[in-house]
Amino acid sequence: MSNQKTSVLVVEDEEDILALLHYNLIKAGYDAECAADGEGALEAIAAKNPDLILLDLMLPGIDGMEICRRLRGDESTREIPIIMLTARGEEEDVVRGLELGADDYITKPFSIKVLLARVQTVLRRRGALQQQSDTEELVRGDLRIHSGRSLVQVEGESVDLTFTEFRVLEALASRPGWVLTRYQIVNAVRGEDYAVTDRAVDVQIAGLRKKLGSCGHYIETVRGVGYRFMEGL
Repeated sequence: MSNQKTSVLVVEDEEDILALLHYNLIKAGYDAECAADGEGALEAIAAKNPDLILLDLMLPGIDGMEICRRLRGDESTREIPIIMLTARGEEEDVVRGLELGADDYITKPFSIKVLLARVQTVLRRRGALQQQSDTEELVRGDLRIHSGRSLVQVEGESVDLTFTEFRVLEALASRPGWVLTRYQIVNAVRGEDYAVTDRAVDVQIAGLRKKLGSCGHYIETVRGVGYRFMEGL
């Protein structure tokens, strides 16, 4: 086993919270670094790509949403797991953050025990995805899903999906004909006890259908229940 510690960058402008997170991450065995604003965060990420980022949304200057957008748009940083920190907990913030590709979120005030568990879960999930076989893929009609490489093709053309959109598609496509409730979709993508709204799932599905173009209709709505992937393709 490698002795190298997992690195976590904490981006938070409230000094008390920043100090609390830094102390507890170090105590839990992580290599924790801190940034108090958006510019400092981008500099820290450029200097050393962390293994995970705890990102406050309400930051002076460059806010958390913009940081998330930039990271997901850069090939060198797009795979870094991001857990959003928000004091508001508003549905719009959660939906927008997930749309931009954040992996998870937690609202303030939060339990350190819960936050550390979320960090561990996100890191484990990303690690498991990276270890999947490079030959593992699903073919459904004109849609090809390459799990190990997180690659999706429609009629031979690559489609750019966020990490969350990819996992939603994979969860549905791996069970054609099965109806999955919104809770089951969330559970398959992020694990149990992940609190997210029905609307957040609907937004992910709507965006996914649009990006899949001619294959978008493969994802069917089951009124009052959830969604399913078309059977018999």
